[in-house]
Amino acid sequence: MAVTTIQVTRETRDHLAELAKERGITLGQLVEALAAEQPTAAQRAERLAADREHARKLIGIDISDEEFDQAPDILGNIYKIAAEKARAAGNTRADRGAAA
Repeated sequence: MAVTTIQVTRETRDHLAELAKERGITLGQLVEALAAEQPTAAQRAERLAADREHARKLIGIDISDEEFDQAPDILGNIYKIAAEKARAAGNTRADRGAAA
């Protein structure tokens, strides 16, 4: 395996070293893990294409990419609904706490 050097500020290096220490891994392993968590634009596009192809096979209908792009953001809407319910539940708990 080839190894290289990445230049960062001393503060950034120290911060990364502390994170690595807390996780019980080397600084190099931490950088590798952080990089693996951030896909490139090409990797995201590849994943999107694969996900759309899987959806096409599941529903048995050939939907164009343009039709996918025009479809509502169902998952995003579910997250919004869940967030609204969580906020409402938090407000209700806070109201009960204030009344006690």
